[in-house]
Amino acid sequence: MKRTLTTQLGFGALLLVCGGLTAAAAEREPGDWNPLFDGKTTSGWRAYGKTGFPKEGWVVEEGCLKKVSGARGGNIVTEAEFEDFELEWEWKLPPRANNGIKYLVTEARPSAPGPEYQMIDDSRVRDPRQKTATFYDVLPLSVPSPLKPSGEWNTSRILVHGNHVEHWLNGIKVLEYELGSAEVKAAVAKTKFKDEPGFGEKIKGRIMLTDHNDEAWFRNIRIRELSPPKS
Repeated sequence: MKRTLTTQLGFGALLLVCGGLTAAAAEREPGDWNPLFDGKTTSGWRAYGKTGFPKEGWVVEEGCLKKVSGARGGNIVTEAEFEDFELEWEWKLPPRANNGIKYLVTEARPSAPGPEYQMIDDSRVRDPRQKTATFYDVLPLSVPSPLKPSGEWNTSRILVHGNHVEHWLNGIKVLEYELGSAEVKAAVAKTKFKDEPGFGEKIKGRIMLTDHNDEAWFRNIRIRELSPPKS
């Protein structure tokens, strides 16, 4: 049965099957999976706060969107905005490298554009709120990390449905939280984002790939928009 579902629905369904398709997931009424990166061009992406794509720092190589080490092209964002969605991607980093994906990104708050799904060589950080797949600097993982060694491909997923958010890593749900909740507000109040209005609350926004000056590889970046939660 699992093999049949994967064949019919593709890569996105594979993660749902491996992670367990719950009744809640079935009620999301997802649309089709749409690629955010075609493996050949940077179509659909632009520099954060600008109209064009960076002239350096980001390249398409071996079917991947690659952040070039030492070349500061800046953060890039999707041209499209999203509100309720599932986002999936594969990524790898060399040893000691750091990157991240931010979501619900606004250009009206450049110091804290949106929540960040952290991606990093965990050996370089001690703060549990800054390890891979955390809500960066805000919430730690709720289960042991299934992160693969540096240089190997990882698969990640973010679910945003109403105020509910889930972070997945290699088929394991490692964190869930509610945007705008008392828990999130209390956690944000202990961070450098404490004075940023609206940070950690639900908005419609873009997806961002960050530039931390380190090499990073991305492939199979895709998204499917979900129906809003039923009231």
